[in-house]
Amino acid sequence: MTEIPFDEIGDDYNAWDEDVGVNALNLDPIEMTVTSAASGMRLDAALAVLLTSYSRSRLQKWLKDGAVRCNGEVEVNARRKVYEHDTLRVEPQPSDEMKAYTAEPMAIDVMYEDSDIIVINKPAGLVVHPGSGNWSGTLLNGLLHAYPEITQVPRAGIVHRLDKDTSGLMVVAKTLLAQTDLVRQLQARTVKRRYIAIVQGEVDADGVIDIGIGRNPQDRLKMAALVGNSGKPARTFYQSMGFWQFQQKPYSIVVCQLESGRTHQIRVHMQHRGFPLIGDPLYGEKKGGRSTVISKMADFERQALHAYQLGLIHPRTGDYMSWQVGLPEDMVNLLSMMGVDVFPLPEPDMVMDAVKDFQG
Repeated sequence: MTEIPFDEIGDDYNAWDEDVGVNALNLDPIEMTVTSAASGMRLDAALAVLLTSYSRSRLQKWLKDGAVRCNGEVEVNARRKVYEHDTLRVEPQPSDEMKAYTAEPMAIDVMYEDSDIIVINKPAGLVVHPGSGNWSGTLLNGLLHAYPEITQVPRAGIVHRLDKDTSGLMVVAKTLLAQTDLVRQLQARTVKRRYIAIVQGEVDADGVIDIGIGRNPQDRLKMAALVGNSGKPARTFYQSMGFWQFQQKPYSIVVCQLESGRTHQIRVHMQHRGFPLIGDPLYGEKKGGRSTVISKMADFERQALHAYQLGLIHPRTGDYMSWQVGLPEDMVNLLSMMGVDVFPLPEPDMVMDAVKDFQG
């Protein structure tokens, strides 16, 4: 299966990618005879010498799980010595990473589909791709069930992602050619991805945030805006769509457009600029702050971020295509509770002053 260097899909794909090759391995039993090179070794060490395609930790787990036989008997003692001419039988076990490619039935909100691409409206709460703690129930699992042919495309056609609790539009490739083209568009910064964010503070203009993003050195579960060369380049354009007062505090609705695609980019950039997203559990206020109080009042338990517009060049026809999707019900209810009863979407492909000024 052809691998493509996805630059746009975020740092948290890296660990998963290390196991992509394992997914292609079959689970047929492996039978072998201990060679002179492994004779006299502990069983776990001998397995590592004889089965170099597997990591030592993986072999040790299979040994512990009773998947290894020595001279016909199940053996779980890693310290047992083996000698030349002993026979070993290993029954490879599916790892969590391998289970990531299991097809699972799932309701998928398809906004557009043809023979090359699928445009999906992802709900909040749905994990896009498998990872630590989320090896099943992801969008990838649902895609494999709904589109069995997509199994032949790396990562089931996923070329970019949304955070678990961010809602909105994503494009998925149905063919390898489409995927390759979309990845190139992402790398060339020509895919238009626009988001609506509800933030704290009075955003009364537009601007560009051009600050690198990397792992937070104090908390590896979080990302951070890193000045200098320590972060990956990241650029976010933003434009205020209006601000108001609620409980004597200012709030704003902001349109953000991504140029790069770093993990948690909008959330990190807006917080760095002093406008944290309402409800953001990682980058918002600490527990008990006004944002968390408002979220509780509205029964809103995620960051207020929605990918409302997606624009791209169709990988086969070469035509520009654009889609918009309205705010999900929970964000509508949040705004209504805060006194904003109507919020029409911006005009399709509206000219953002920050983008226009930056491009000259």
